[in-house]
Amino acid sequence: MKLDVNMLRYLSKDDFRVLTAVEMGMRNHEIVPCELVDRIASLKHGGTYKVLKNLLRHKLLHHDSSKYDGFRLTYLGYDFLAIKTLVNRGVFVSVGRQIGVGKESDIFEVATEDGTVMAMKLHRLGRVSFRAVKTKRDYLKHRSSYSWLYLSRLAALKEFAFMKALEEHGFPVPSAVDCNRHCVIMSLVQGYPLVQVKQLQNPEVVFETIIGLVVRLAEHGLIHCDFNEFNIMIDDDEKVTMIDFPQMVSVSHHNAQMYFDRDVECVFKFFRKRFNMNFQECRDDIDRTEVDTDESGRLCFSSIAKDAVFLDKELAASGFTRKDQEEIEKFIEGSLDKDASSADEGTEDDTDNSALNESNIEGVDSLNLLDQDQTSNLKQEEEGAEDNLRNCEAGPSSKPECEDVSDKEGDNDTENGNDAELVKGLSKQRRRAMTAARGGRRTLSSRNTYKGKGGRSSNKSKIQNQLSSW
Repeated sequence: MKLDVNMLRYLSKDDFRVLTAVEMGMRNHEIVPCELVDRIASLKHGGTYKVLKNLLRHKLLHHDSSKYDGFRLTYLGYDFLAIKTLVNRGVFVSVGRQIGVGKESDIFEVATEDGTVMAMKLHRLGRVSFRAVKTKRDYLKHRSSYSWLYLSRLAALKEFAFMKALEEHGFPVPSAVDCNRHCVIMSLVQGYPLVQVKQLQNPEVVFETIIGLVVRLAEHGLIHCDFNEFNIMIDDDEKVTMIDFPQMVSVSHHNAQMYFDRDVECVFKFFRKRFNMNFQECRDDIDRTEVDTDESGRLCFSSIAKDAVFLDKELAASGFTRKDQEEIEKFIEGSLDKDASSADEGTEDDTDNSALNESNIEGVDSLNLLDQDQTSNLKQEEEGAEDNLRNCEAGPSSKPECEDVSDKEGDNDTENGNDAELVKGLSKQRRRAMTAARGGRRTLSSRNTYKGKGGRSSNKSKIQNQLSSW
């Protein structure tokens, strides 16, 4: 939504009082009821509903009557509350043009009374381009419910804290001025994003400076996580400045190495494509202290000395603490020891089993011989049965044998009869089990079986069934 600050001139104290009442009600309501807004605002002469109607016309509020009649703040209304508070503090007096748009923020120029131009960053989480905030950022931590306005406020507080701490430790970042709600005021960087730069006088020096910043951040216990050409500003003197800090994590995070390698890969990839640089030799960082590299000349995360001030602890950066990491490492080592011991036991069992198998080879041979004898006996019995059948078919000379065959057939009939009774009994038991599982209910046909496809026929059949039931 476009920010039009001209409407600020025409909003009265009652309007801001009602906006603040809606904001307070949204702490425990997704949609704030009208009665609660009226009770919190408590205007002297009433008129809360008239003010709500005015704010709704300017799109500072959103009306929702799906479950009950209520209102919620829009990003424009939240912007007006933050700007009004900062103006009352005397941070700035005017808002200028928009100078930047990101997937989660908008950046505007603001000016003070003496004409100093600064940057105002408005966080706007929840856009279509970036809605996976809960999975990719840990703003909520243990909380389950959230709103986009609240997440934007947490992101602004986090960025302001990181920017303030990095500035105190000598990092090239914008100077943080003030913060309110989802709005951060910082100094305006006189430069251009690195993605817009086509030529550099000393690309090797700029590359070493940027890689040195990545190493210094890691030495101080932080990883940028979005260190690319879009978040690096460079001026005419090729001075580098970092921006955008809400997503920074600690070096003790379980994915710290992956984030560090990704930041380094982004820098290498950009300078290789834009300035045709090769990175085969081992390089030194900005402080002239050697950093180990792999075969391709990339920085090794494990070789960075993390003996400086740990800013991740001071700022409570997202990531595991040292205690949790030591416990996980102990658990992993213990599981590896268990696997090794189980593997040793498995080898011993295999040797014992092989010895037993070798000792029982003779028994296996005897079993094979027995099987061969049994198969030969079965073949002989089958051949004798076939001879008896042939004799019975030949004539009456072989009556006794035929009688034996007939007796056998009678026995088979009795056995078949017994099998049939068993099958019946099993089917009964199966039916009883099915009825018990259904709770004693019988399977009924669907109630809609009498309905036809057409509208009239189905209605007629309904009426006929109802009359027949009466």
